Amino acid sequence: MQFPRKHYLEQLIRKKDNGRVKIITGLRRSGKSFLLFTLYRQYLLDSGVKEDQIVGLALDEIDNARYRNPFELNKAVKERISDKDKRYYVFIDEIQFVTEVQNPYVDDPRQKLTFIDVVLGLMKIPNVDIYVTGSNSKMLSSDILTQFRDRGDEIRVNPLSFAEVYEYYEGDKRGAWRDYYTYGGMPLVWTMETHEEKSRYLRDLFSRTYIRDVLERHQVKHDAEILEILLNVLASGIGSLTNPSRLSNTFASERQIKLSPDTIDKYIGYFLEAFLIQKAERYDVKGRKYIKTPVKYYYSDPGLRNARLGFRQLEETHLMENVLFCDLVRRGFDVDVGVVEQNVRDDTGKKIRKQLEVDFVVNRGDERCYIQSALSIADPDKREQEIASLVRIPDSFRKIVVVRDYIKPWQDDNGIQYVGIEDFLLDENFISR
Repeated sequence: MQFPRKHYLEQLIRKKDNGRVKIITGLRRSGKSFLLFTLYRQYLLDSGVKEDQIVGLALDEIDNARYRNPFELNKAVKERISDKDKRYYVFIDEIQFVTEVQNPYVDDPRQKLTFIDVVLGLMKIPNVDIYVTGSNSKMLSSDILTQFRDRGDEIRVNPLSFAEVYEYYEGDKRGAWRDYYTYGGMPLVWTMETHEEKSRYLRDLFSRTYIRDVLERHQVKHDAEILEILLNVLASGIGSLTNPSRLSNTFASERQIKLSPDTIDKYIGYFLEAFLIQKAERYDVKGRKYIKTPVKYYYSDPGLRNARLGFRQLEETHLMENVLFCDLVRRGFDVDVGVVEQNVRDDTGKKIRKQLEVDFVVNRGDERCYIQSALSIADPDKREQEIASLVRIPDSFRKIVVVRDYIKPWQDDNGIQYVGIEDFLLDENFISR
């Protein structure tokens, strides 16, 4: 099964020949190489580009091992783009395999040459359009973007969205939703038939790929077990407010492991760099300011999250929130967790300040909306509880409640809209309408 990845292909097409290097980043095994070497390459051929105008090197292949030296890579590419009358498209896959070497022309041992020097040099050739991908620790970070500064465009590739999966799913929407929040959107998962195959593949991705990448990049092999435990703790607490201090207390009380908040914060940073997890900051809606701590963490793929826990904690309410967060980010929105303060009286009549949560404050340019995730609103009391924060937001931006139940989209007297999870995920423009 091949997924067309239209969302990302269109980005590449729009950025074609724009004079900047296209940097394709994202979680390993999410489809970056397939996007470039299969889908985009076919687009170029269909639009009239000839085979010899596309120069591709996959540096993870043993036959191309010599090109992991930046001098050899530079030489090999330039030999294949020698005709100044042709427009060339250069694809370098797994570019992080290029090693750092000493500059032989200077005596300073600090002077190193890397793949960045190769790419920046190729960018200066007027008839060359450059695309790079990578999928291990060096590429799974923001390092490359920092190095290229304003000369590169990032295309962030995410796992398959629910809409991408459903387009080829053999079954109804509810079955697709159940399978999606269970197994997630890693493309290869959807070529497998049994639960055993899928769960084994997702578990192996962690042990043989993601964990290894983090250990090698940050030289923390002695803390491999700690990283594993921390990933499990974060997986168990998706959608829950936390911070390094709370996590440190959890390690001490439940695992009898002494781990400082600073160390935990550092390790979480490693996971964020590797796109394994994503962070949602808290935003005071009425006060219009960010609250530094605590925050929420979500897994970039629900299937990977479930694999961390052996598919034992499939709480639909938390997984639904995780899926919504990732899909909103994929659509290009900035997503925060909202807080609305309310003054109430306690049992003694004393005034107290109560915080109500808005699951997501969603922004893109001048667009904003507030989204609440709920399994069901069939019970009137439950519905009032779910919308308590929304009705207290003093602005006119859209307010949406996404529910697990099958419902037709409708709007109540407060102007709050209600929509089922499948319909929301399948309608890319629901927020913008």
